[in-house]
Amino acid sequence: MRATEIKGLGEVAAEGVTVLRDVVQGLHTGIASRVFTSVGPAARPVEIIHDAIAQTVYAAVGMAGQRLPEAVGAVAATRLQDDTPIDQTPAVAEAIAALNGIYGDELAARGNALATTMAVRVGGRSVDLAPAPIADAFPDATNRIAVFVHGLCQTETSWRRPPRPGVDAPDPRPYGARLRDDLGFTPIDVRYNTGLHISSNGHALDELLTSLTGAWPVPVTDIALVGHSMGGLVVRSACHYGSENGRPWTGKVRQVVCLGSPHLGADLEKSVNAASWALARLRETRAIADFLNLRSDGIKDLRFGACLDDDWGEADPDEFLRDRCAEVPFLDGASYHFVATSAAPRPVGLVFGDHLVRPSSAAGRGRKRRLPFEEDNGLVLTGLHHFDLLNHPDVYDRLVHWLGVTAT
Repeated sequence: MRATEIKGLGEVAAEGVTVLRDVVQGLHTGIASRVFTSVGPAARPVEIIHDAIAQTVYAAVGMAGQRLPEAVGAVAATRLQDDTPIDQTPAVAEAIAALNGIYGDELAARGNALATTMAVRVGGRSVDLAPAPIADAFPDATNRIAVFVHGLCQTETSWRRPPRPGVDAPDPRPYGARLRDDLGFTPIDVRYNTGLHISSNGHALDELLTSLTGAWPVPVTDIALVGHSMGGLVVRSACHYGSENGRPWTGKVRQVVCLGSPHLGADLEKSVNAASWALARLRETRAIADFLNLRSDGIKDLRFGACLDDDWGEADPDEFLRDRCAEVPFLDGASYHFVATSAAPRPVGLVFGDHLVRPSSAAGRGRKRRLPFEEDNGLVLTGLHHFDLLNHPDVYDRLVHWLGVTAT
């Protein structure tokens, strides 16, 4: 673990104590204010003494919360550090990915060492996007590449999830390994900070693909982009900005596949938005609303599937259920596909979806917004949850069918 990462852990701990203090203080202040107001002027002397004591206590807790974790982190950094990146251990990497998903925008803004930077990953290590490192990382590179982009709070290891027990999967290997054998695609795994705005990651993916294809050991002829959940929105955003910037890689994209992506938004984020808005109306619960509103920009973008900078640039991120999203055109020359699923048969499945995304959102078929997926370019499954899409024989069979259209 590097010194900067240890200090970063200390900073996160300090922030956690501060957030907890603010929630408790806010609840305390709201309730006390309501009580003193109901009693009237007679309670004013007691209120003054109460407020003075409370402010002193909370200030002391805040100071201790800031200084103690940072001090412990600084001491540990001098004694425990080595040159091994903290995120090379899969379990630790997954914990950091969850932290990035929830709080990654703030980590990046503060320059915290735990903020994930978008990168191609091989064996848990990031790959420098220069010809020699790429050639070393991909010694058997082909001219067809399949880029896999994970979802919220995940890492590239999510694609190596085994099929659910009980599923008849003759070949349980990840999609990437099977596509290499079956269609000659070289699988590329990307890890990124899912707490950042989706459009920010779209810009970053555009730049990554520009560098990757420019330094690839052999000429790239075909690109397939596969995104799970939020990853599908990041892919769509990258295609848009890549086309807008005139990037050569966009002309080589043949297939874009979105697995359970909330193109029209995710109900859970909409519910949290509505709850925080309601809680903010009362002073007793305003601190809880402030706490809920600390969730990352990336999560808030999932409310309506925001893929563009303009979708959030001048908006209040916590406004009540307002859809500002513009439609993102599909790339010319590329076929776009979706997979939607529900954990229960109709009509229950239509309402609850796969526990996170409704089939109508994954298919981009809403009352006011509709994505231009062709009728034959979708797959709707039942009895599966959101994460089954990461490795399921029915999904893979359709991937082979869709991606095999460009096979030679």
